[in-house]
Amino acid sequence: MKTEQAIEYYTYDDYRLWEGRWELIKGIPMAMTPSPTIIHQAIAAKVLNELMNSIGDCPRCLVLGEQDWKISNDTVLKPDVALICDEPNEQYISKAPEIVVEVLSPSTAKRDEVFKFEIYAAEKVLYYLLIYPEECKAKLYRLLNGEFIKQGDFFHEIYSFSDTTCQAKINFDQVFKGFRDWSL
Repeated sequence: MKTEQAIEYYTYDDYRLWEGRWELIKGIPMAMTPSPTIIHQAIAAKVLNELMNSIGDCPRCLVLGEQDWKISNDTVLKPDVALICDEPNEQYISKAPEIVVEVLSPSTAKRDEVFKFEIYAAEKVLYYLLIYPEECKAKLYRLLNGEFIKQGDFFHEIYSFSDTTCQAKINFDQVFKGFRDWSL
């Protein structure tokens, strides 16, 4: 008797054909819907801007927003912001970014805090930054001995990533400026 798989399994070749915003985790498609809120996008843009300004004209690194990271043939993630260095591929991110930023929303919080947290640690992302727009708060983790260690909660502080290829930093006061009085 032949048994069939209950859940369909997809690969990067399938993923490339899909319309809309998706991620693929271990062959399982994950919809990224609804679209991010205006505040989500604005905060991601501010983080991207902070990182871009801090690395300046560094010839080895780029800061990208919502770019595919093909981890394997059955796992493709789309970080909100990523700092990549010495990337050999032009189609998608092909190796671990030095910094990954995810701006949490109610529909993706568990995915970002649990599933992606584990994947990013296993893939050796140096820094993982989770941003909570409703609280104007960021939680920063650094990879040490193969696991993420919390560096702290950030609201107004400046954090310098001293061990990235190009010296990067984020001024969290600037990231959250203008959003502290919004009713989210």
